[in-house]
Amino acid sequence: MHYLDPMRVYPENALTQLEFDKITAILLNYCQTNMGVEQVNEMRIHTHQTYIEVALRQTEEFKFIKLANQYFPTDFILDIRKDLKLLGIPGAQLTGEQWLLVRKLCDHIQQVFKWFDAERQMAYSNLYEVVKNAYYEKAIIECIDLIIDDRGSVKDKASDDLAKIRHQLFKKRQELRRIFEKVVQRLAKSGYTADIDESFSNGRRVVAVFSEYKRQVKGFLHGESDSRKTAFIEPEETIELNNELYGLEQDELKEVQKILRALTAQLSPYSSLLLTYTQIIGSFDFIRAKALLAIDMNGNRPMVNNKAITHLIDAYHPLLYIYNKTSGKKTIPVNLELDDEARILIISGPNAGGKTVSMKTLGLNQVMLQSGLLVPMSATSQMGIYKQLFIQLGDTQNLAFELSTYSSHLLHMKHFIENANGKTLFFIDELGSGSDPHLGGAFAEVILEELSNRHAQGIVTTHYLNLKVMANHNKGIINGAMQFDEVKLEPKYQLVIGKPGSSYTFAIAERIGLPKNLINRARKLVDGHHFELDKLLNRTEQDLQLVQEERKELHKKLKENDSLKTELDKVLHKEKHIQQIEILKEQNRVSEEKFAYLKDMERKIKQIALDWKKSEKKEEVMKNLYNLLFKKNDAIVINKLAKKVDKHYKETKQPIIVGAMVKLKKNYQVGEVIGFKGKRAIVKIGQLPMNIDVEDLMVVEKIEEVKKK
Repeated sequence: MHYLDPMRVYPENALTQLEFDKITAILLNYCQTNMGVEQVNEMRIHTHQTYIEVALRQTEEFKFIKLANQYFPTDFILDIRKDLKLLGIPGAQLTGEQWLLVRKLCDHIQQVFKWFDAERQMAYSNLYEVVKNAYYEKAIIECIDLIIDDRGSVKDKASDDLAKIRHQLFKKRQELRRIFEKVVQRLAKSGYTADIDESFSNGRRVVAVFSEYKRQVKGFLHGESDSRKTAFIEPEETIELNNELYGLEQDELKEVQKILRALTAQLSPYSSLLLTYTQIIGSFDFIRAKALLAIDMNGNRPMVNNKAITHLIDAYHPLLYIYNKTSGKKTIPVNLELDDEARILIISGPNAGGKTVSMKTLGLNQVMLQSGLLVPMSATSQMGIYKQLFIQLGDTQNLAFELSTYSSHLLHMKHFIENANGKTLFFIDELGSGSDPHLGGAFAEVILEELSNRHAQGIVTTHYLNLKVMANHNKGIINGAMQFDEVKLEPKYQLVIGKPGSSYTFAIAERIGLPKNLINRARKLVDGHHFELDKLLNRTEQDLQLVQEERKELHKKLKENDSLKTELDKVLHKEKHIQQIEILKEQNRVSEEKFAYLKDMERKIKQIALDWKKSEKKEEVMKNLYNLLFKKNDAIVINKLAKKVDKHYKETKQPIIVGAMVKLKKNYQVGEVIGFKGKRAIVKIGQLPMNIDVEDLMVVEKIEEVKKK
């Protein structure tokens, strides 16, 4: 799945500034194959939600596999793509060793397909997408197994000709061995042989004799040792046999090459399928690397929204989390929100207090997410998809164009303003720095206003008081502060949203022991309002910390109240249970009465059954049975109906005509006469018309209820 709409980043080194290159370096270390490495290097920051969701879910599923210590076949790590490309070239020939690698590849893919049984296809549906459109072709292994053995050699039975050649070779070699051994024994008795009895020269079997005896041995001289003390002679008795062997070996080589060419031609149609197998292996290697990275940094899959929105809950800077985890240190999480209502967050606070880290936490996590990587934050977090990423971090002095830091800064801001939109995420570290504080602050203010008007979202770090004040008056711009422990003189690295922070300039100066006269002189030089405002921010932040402590205490008490409420609910539940028991007792009493009635009925029916056997008057017995079973119930029903009818209707002496209300004398049902058929009236009771004898009807009228005054 590929989408050609990656995120636009500015400037070119933006990802390096966010240290995304360090993330990719970790991924590369986890890869086992060249194919996986290539996929890491080809990783793009996507803007298509479907791709991002699939990539995240695949990584998440593989993470679950690793955490559960489940086996997944990832042990084939060789790169044989060059061999497979050769397979697709007409007239090419793969060696036996190459075919052995192809077989191992197919065997591995078979294991992958077997792993995805019906249950796992459902449980790991996103991982299954990697192999869903591929298939395992068993014919490849079957063809290879007919020709190649497990050492990569061509089998004797690969062809009839090869079998004959190898049989002849075996016989000739046996014959050569017998003759050669006799020659060596004879020469050894004569004292001609050196310490090394025999050797091979140019593939031919030769005997090693002392050089002074070389003329006494009949045969072909192949050469001498470097010391000239040993000569290597092919005995004349074996020359003809060696010639025959050489010829047979050449025949064997030709036949093997012929067989291998035929096998290559036979399986060449599968070259693209085999290349697909290598891609599958690379994809799983890539996903595996991402899963291992996620485990390292406790990465999760947040909710992904196609809108430009950010809601980080307990988010960590990925690299800082890994480093602190290794060092046994605690990492402080970041919680923040960006949306169209709160587009720009201005973070203030002392230097080295974590402003830039907080900013990079969002930036790096955002890039990772849109690259399909799990991110270290709560799974309940929500992250949007941005199409542009603009970054301005650190000293941006451009030596090539001889621009000062501030000039370069303004050039970047020009690009931001001209290109920003509602799908832009930006980060600016120390906005307006490098210039006169008043002028730089003024420019910073108008730049933020313009970015906000363009609905761009981002984070800005600053020490400018005017920007802190601005955030309280401009819709869409909010303050944030890094907390600082003024007593211990150390940052807390905790981001608090909603309040601006103090730079603690004078407080830090006092704590580290600068002379008071210098501090006082500095205070006098600072604009009075500026100093008072920073002092106010300082106090506000300290008050906020106290409020937070009180909030924690209140939360604790609320938990205690919840516990008491739970206990009360238990008591109430117990009381309710007691009431239910009483109801059940009453129901049991009624049930006992019904049981007694049924026992009586059983007795009476048994008696009727005996009467049936004994009596000859079967009709009378059946009549008794009918009265027992039905008459009582009929009477009860009719009595109830009669009471109901008599309550609402009264009898009259009026004649029975069409439209008259009538009552059935037998079952007290009431209806309207809608017609006549002979001596029978058609009476509509409810929605059902009935044909009833006029003698069985009585005219009635509805009793008018007397209204209470």
